[in-house]
Amino acid sequence: MTLDPLLIEVLACPEDKGPLLYFADEDRLYNPRLQRSYEVRDGIPVMLIDEATTVDAAEHSRLMAKADAGGARSTGEGSGS
Repeated sequence: MTLDPLLIEVLACPEDKGPLLYFADEDRLYNPRLQRSYEVRDGIPVMLIDEATTVDAAEHSRLMAKADAGGARSTGEGSGS
């Protein structure tokens, strides 16, 4: 189940308040600045700092390469993205 497009437009990291990368095929929101991953369960983002997962350097590189190849959508960009 994917996130509602309107929700994607307004989501931000609960820790640094910046935009996130949404990987729909992995049910994951990712903050590349803090290297923290937030799970999406049944279409609901779990935006609790205590439940975020810290990502290692290899996983960060994989996610950024996937995002650069068009495999993620950035939150907070509005419907024009």
